[in-house]
Amino acid sequence: MPFPEFFAQISPLTLHDGLAEVLGAAAGGIIEYRYEDVVRLAGHSCPTVAGAWLLARHGLSTLYPEGMPERGGIRVELRAAQDAGTTGVVGAVLGLITGAAGEGGFKGLGPRFGRRDLLLFGAEIAAEVRFTRLDNGAVVQLEYHPEAVPPAAGMQTLMPRVVSGQADAFERAEFARLWQERVQRILLDHADDPAVVKTTK
Repeated sequence: MPFPEFFAQISPLTLHDGLAEVLGAAAGGIIEYRYEDVVRLAGHSCPTVAGAWLLARHGLSTLYPEGMPERGGIRVELRAAQDAGTTGVVGAVLGLITGAAGEGGFKGLGPRFGRRDLLLFGAEIAAEVRFTRLDNGAVVQLEYHPEAVPPAAGMQTLMPRVVSGQADAFERAEFARLWQERVQRILLDHADDPAVVKTTK
């Protein structure tokens, strides 16, 4: 799939997965995720998918400041209901990266490596998302603010024409270019901008 060139500039996320190591699915249990992987999962690249990527990135780096994050060792809670807005998309991306799963997730090998019920929606938490390490109880809360990186002015006129199916080929191409240009700004220019992703312990 020919992805936009800027995808290659986004630093990958590398985690250790004990289950993958035990079952021989990845050498040493090391799994690397790239932005392309979450785009494949969601089927598109947008500010929501970009935001979920950044939430994972900041959450993992905060919980594991000196070592590799442990996939499957994190509980992920989202304040909104799964069917509210884009929450389901965010949860899917966070689940892919962290290994956290809902009630249909892997139940484990005996007492180890369980992933079920580690991805929770409608949680009573103060922030949009909360990550908790299962080994030591460390917590990080996160908020994503895509409005801090507004779309180009031209999107106001292009969006309704594209959505309604009235846009011509030039307008569709321009819409796609401006859409991904905003995603690029979020992921590259504002990846560490506290106005975009806010973290609290």
